[in-house]
Amino acid sequence: MSTQPQPHADHDELVAGLARAGRAAQRALAGMDTAAKAAALRSAAAALRANAAAIVEANGRDIAAGEANGLSGAMLDRLRLDSGRLEGIASAVEAVAALPDPVGQVIDHSTVPSGLELSRVRIPIGLIGIIYESRPNVTADVAGLCLMGGNAALLRGGSEAVHSNRAIHAALAEGLAAAGAPAEAIQLMPTQDREAVGAMLRAAGLIDMIVPRGGKGLVARVQNDARVPVLAHLDGICHTYIHSAADPAMAVKLALNAKMRRTGICGAMETLLLDAAFPGGVDVVRALLDAKCELRGDSRAQALDPRIRPASANDWDCEYLDAILSVAVVDGLDAALGHIDRHSSGHTDAIVTADTAAAERFLAEVDSAIVMVNASTQFADGGEFGLGAEIGIATGRLHARGPVALEGLTTYKWQVRGHGETRP
Repeated sequence: MSTQPQPHADHDELVAGLARAGRAAQRALAGMDTAAKAAALRSAAAALRANAAAIVEANGRDIAAGEANGLSGAMLDRLRLDSGRLEGIASAVEAVAALPDPVGQVIDHSTVPSGLELSRVRIPIGLIGIIYESRPNVTADVAGLCLMGGNAALLRGGSEAVHSNRAIHAALAEGLAAAGAPAEAIQLMPTQDREAVGAMLRAAGLIDMIVPRGGKGLVARVQNDARVPVLAHLDGICHTYIHSAADPAMAVKLALNAKMRRTGICGAMETLLLDAAFPGGVDVVRALLDAKCELRGDSRAQALDPRIRPASANDWDCEYLDAILSVAVVDGLDAALGHIDRHSSGHTDAIVTADTAAAERFLAEVDSAIVMVNASTQFADGGEFGLGAEIGIATGRLHARGPVALEGLTTYKWQVRGHGETRP
């Protein structure tokens, strides 16, 4: 028998060791009640504030490296931390501590004809692997959600945020330990080697679920290669359809916010659909153009303003994450629904209309994780939904869909209480 080391053995052993430590920590978490978990999170938030200067300094090194490596403005915005954003991160951890604990909740209860009493009860998923890029706030967000849900987390952040992630993780571990919680409940992969990601994806039986958060290339790789269940969305190709009965002033306001509030988030509008019978199309596109948004349109959209560039076939399937927007003029609700069906990524799609029947039909027929009426797609966020920090937006149809927060990080088990029944 060959004694040569197997391919990837070192990375597999690394991940296995981290996973075993995480699973042991998760068992300890299972013995902590809601008050103890909340106290640990409040301690972690306090540690983030106490280490704010070190975290911002570490982030400055990542920003400098990103600028030197030519990261786009949108990517740098995702990466950047300052005192205000760091306070927001700490506050988000505290907010999770204040949320209702889903663990132990009875989903339903029944007694079947045999006399058995059946209950479905929420339990943690176990050890969750999170693979993410750019945003260092994810380190704290997912740590808080996982821990409050009774889960351990194994984090692997992107190289562009390596110093920020390490500083945030160190503060979190310090805070958890100070509160008597196992620091190994939140672990950060100690290497940026890409093969470590492969080892996480192969760790079936050790890691219970993988959540990728990042660009299309990362998510596609995870979905293609994982032997572990994956909770993910691939793109945020979000549409706003301005119906013929839309209020013109509302249409301008919502279009500007949906695109320009923050262009680099997955809930940013990427395609604007203007009903041919809507009278305010010129005002909507003019407002976007004046806000320094590049518009790429079909021939009818181009006729609204000479500054609109021609759209290519690829534009309708592009997640720009930048101040670029594709615009099409459509002939009514059916045409809008058809366009969305062909090009939406199933993330978030919205209609602007005063017509209740049109709004209800849009809600019923658009098959996306989030469907909105008269609201900016930028609200596609767990915090805005009252869920606290989110671990991501799921666009699949199994387990969880839309913003995934505490409840989405649990599964359930059946509890069966009998009285000596035997099956005939």
